[in-house]
Amino acid sequence: MELIPSLAPRACVYMIDYDIQRCSRRCAATDRELKDGETCFSVLVPEGAAVVRRDYAAEAWQGPPENALGWWKTTVVDPHAGRPHWAPSDVMLHYFERLLDDPSAADARYVMALLLVRRRLLRVEGHEQDDTGRPALVLYCSRNEQQYRVVEVLPSAERAAAIQQQLAELLQTNTGNSGQGTGDNEAAQ
Repeated sequence: MELIPSLAPRACVYMIDYDIQRCSRRCAATDRELKDGETCFSVLVPEGAAVVRRDYAAEAWQGPPENALGWWKTTVVDPHAGRPHWAPSDVMLHYFERLLDDPSAADARYVMALLLVRRRLLRVEGHEQDDTGRPALVLYCSRNEQQYRVVEVLPSAERAAAIQQQLAELLQTNTGNSGQGTGDNEAAQ
């Protein structure tokens, strides 16, 4: 998981990678088992030097604790179902490049850029400001030797959920790598 500090003026952005455990399948408040397909909330909280994930049934969720590092609404997945796999890297890059041409997709473009950094398809080379003074990431792709500048646009919680859903529907599958003919299995890791 990558956490990004506020967009207040700064010299640099720090991205921290945390090793987050999977869903516990038990409600932290009631100790009730969470069933497959059930909506629940997950929260990350510091516990000593570690970061701990706690899962809550929807009816037991009272909002994130004050010390929460992050939280999200999710669905409990069947542990025996196939793991979702991302589309091949070239497909993801092509979609990202399409978003670059869409002025109404600034927030989706930023989220997609972070996903590609997480997938190690893009590398953060620096930070700068665009012509209007907004902070922007300078990204590099070694696959196509391209450099990209993406304005940092943090979506609202509702919009972030919609973007996440859209990206999952477009770029994930539960049946394995669907990139026939690309020879690219990296995206299924």
